[in-house]
Amino acid sequence: MQYVVTLTANKSLAPLTSHHAILTATLLKSLGSQLCETRWLSRGTAVDIVFDKVPLSVAREKITNRLDPMPVDVNVQELKGRRKRILIADMDSTIIENESLDDLADIAGLKSQVEIITEKAMRGEMDFKIALKERVRLLKGQPETILHRFLLEKIKITDGAFCLIKTMKTQGAMTALVSGGFSQITEHVAKKVGFDINLGNRLLISDKKITGEISTPILNAQSKKETLHSISNSQNVKINDTIAVGDGANDIPMLQSAGIGIAFRAKPIVQAATPFRVNHCDLKALLYIQGYNDSKIHK
Repeated sequence: MQYVVTLTANKSLAPLTSHHAILTATLLKSLGSQLCETRWLSRGTAVDIVFDKVPLSVAREKITNRLDPMPVDVNVQELKGRRKRILIADMDSTIIENESLDDLADIAGLKSQVEIITEKAMRGEMDFKIALKERVRLLKGQPETILHRFLLEKIKITDGAFCLIKTMKTQGAMTALVSGGFSQITEHVAKKVGFDINLGNRLLISDKKITGEISTPILNAQSKKETLHSISNSQNVKINDTIAVGDGANDIPMLQSAGIGIAFRAKPIVQAATPFRVNHCDLKALLYIQGYNDSKIHK
C-alpha cells in the first residue's frame, strides 16, 4: 500500500524548502520505505512525498518529531481515496477569522464578559449549550443593528476560504457551513464564500431587539456530527469520502467522524483529538492535503 505525507507552510513567513522534503524523504527511507517520490504542489507552500512500507502512525510520529522546531504542518494518509466529495466546515475562527459572538459583544461593550465564556467552551471546559445560552443572555436588549454592524465592519474571511470552496465545488463536491453561531451570520458567510448549505442557531429578535434567547433545538457538537452523516447519506457518499474542518471542542465529534478531520489553528484539546492538523498554512492546505496542486486550484 502507498501512503503520502503532505507538508504545508506559510510561504510569506517561513516558506517550505527542498530541505524539508529531503529531511522527510531521508527519514522515511531510514524507516524502511522503498519508495520516496517527491511531488511539489506549490513551491514554498506544499509538497507531497509518496512512500510505502512504513506504518502511518510511525511515519506521522517520526516526521512530526523531526520537523517539530520548524513551522511546517505534517499530514499523513493513504494515497488512495484522498480526494473528498463532501466538505463540512465550522465558521468561527475557521472560515472566518472572527469569533462572531465575541465581536458582537465587543460592539455592545460586553466583550470582556463574553470572551471568558467563549474560551472555556472552546477548550472543552464548559458545556457548549450552557456557554451559548449564557453569552446570548448577556446580549439581551441590544439592538439587532449590532448584527448588521458586525457583518459590515468586522467580519473577515480567512485566507484560502474562497479558493477552497470554489475548487471543491468545481470538482463536484458538496460544501456545507455548520456553526454553533448564529444563522443570521452563517447565511451571509455562506452566500459570500459560496457554500451550498448553511446551518446555525437562530438568534431571536423581538421589536428590533435581541431577546437574549435562541431557537431550539440548539445546534451543538452532536448536531454537527449528525449533519455530516445526514449530508453524506443524502448525497449517497460514503463517510470516508468526506472532509471536515474546525477549531473548537464542539467540532471534535464531526472531525473524528469524517474521512479527513482537520484541526485548523485549533485549541490543544482539538489537536489531540485528530491526526490531521493545520497550524501554519491557510485554508488552501485542505486542498493540498487532498492532492490538488496550484494548477488545479481556482483563485
